[in-house]
Amino acid sequence: MMNTGHEKETATFSGKQMTSRERVIKAVNHEPVDRVPIDLGMTTSTGISAFAYWNLRKHMGLSIDNIEIVDMVQMLARVDEEILERFKCDCIMLHLPWKNPYRWNVREEYSFIIPSHVKPSKNEDGSWIVNYNNGHMKMPEAGFFFDGDWLDISNVDEDDYIDALAKEAEKICKETNYYTSLPGFAAYFRTNTDWLMKMLLDPEEVIWENRAKLNNQLAKAHKIIKKMGKYIQSVRISSDLGTQKGPWCNPKAFEEISAPFYKEFCKFIHENSGLKVHVHTCGSIKPFIPILIDCGIDIIDPVQISADNMDPQELKNEFGDKITFWGGGCDTQNVLGTGTPAEVAENVKKNMSIFKQRSGYVFSQVHNIMGDVPPENIISMLDTAYKESGA
Repeated sequence: MMNTGHEKETATFSGKQMTSRERVIKAVNHEPVDRVPIDLGMTTSTGISAFAYWNLRKHMGLSIDNIEIVDMVQMLARVDEEILERFKCDCIMLHLPWKNPYRWNVREEYSFIIPSHVKPSKNEDGSWIVNYNNGHMKMPEAGFFFDGDWLDISNVDEDDYIDALAKEAEKICKETNYYTSLPGFAAYFRTNTDWLMKMLLDPEEVIWENRAKLNNQLAKAHKIIKKMGKYIQSVRISSDLGTQKGPWCNPKAFEEISAPFYKEFCKFIHENSGLKVHVHTCGSIKPFIPILIDCGIDIIDPVQISADNMDPQELKNEFGDKITFWGGGCDTQNVLGTGTPAEVAENVKKNMSIFKQRSGYVFSQVHNIMGDVPPENIISMLDTAYKESGA
């Protein structure tokens, strides 16, 4: 990663210039900021489809030759610094470039860089198939992402991976002023139907599984803190707790069976580093938020405001001083992909006016930008976010 000059862009607030990393850190700490930080693509739930990214870059007159896929399942693109700078973004993804890249022409002009060890093969019906490590996933001929098994295609030893990632994190830290986060920590909750039934019928076995998982995760966290704790700003746990209509389980059951392990994980991270704990969970999760706060969770994304019981004003009023909301800035289900640029801008204005109050907020849309979202809408969303950020 080259020093592109992004770190020179600062803003004055209370007599002190603020860089992107400082801005996000202060927002997460609920301290005053010069403007609301903006994230596009730091995580695999604040990202953008490679198809939408290809269209965006072409629309802006930028090169479309080397768009890299960082998540083969969701077909997410690595967001280049060129785009991060254009839209005043403050965060960047921590993800290693593929060692053996392969150019994959999906259809028409759409061509992306993927790892060569997972080359898709084409079916007679025009769909794409990936078979890897006894897993299988499929994308229809005109599809925008894969369905099936959520394949881990990293193809590296964990210790080697951590070492390489630590070097990448050091480069980001020293050569730029972006905020970054380490993904990959497992949650102590699963949405698999059998697991949910076991949670009710055999909670002791689930507790035993969670204890074993926690021990493994703490050992991993120890390595992470030692090797890159001073170069990253947070670590991420991922597991959906809600559906569109409500929680996946009774919050009381979650509090008894899963929450103690979230709490132990957070305690370890906070006592042994200056890192924050960032949780990804989709859906209608309002009943879980007080529990997550009690566990020590610092950040929650993607703030699915389109789900039931997820009104932005109520969320901010009840929890805005206790946890950082990361997302919720634009409704991706009902506005971003189907509205006009003006309607997108209005939605961003409305949500930003609520969430930015009293700090504790990082702007991003609700989850990833889908492959068929018009580039004009993406530009409208990000430009409006910056305009309404307080800059």
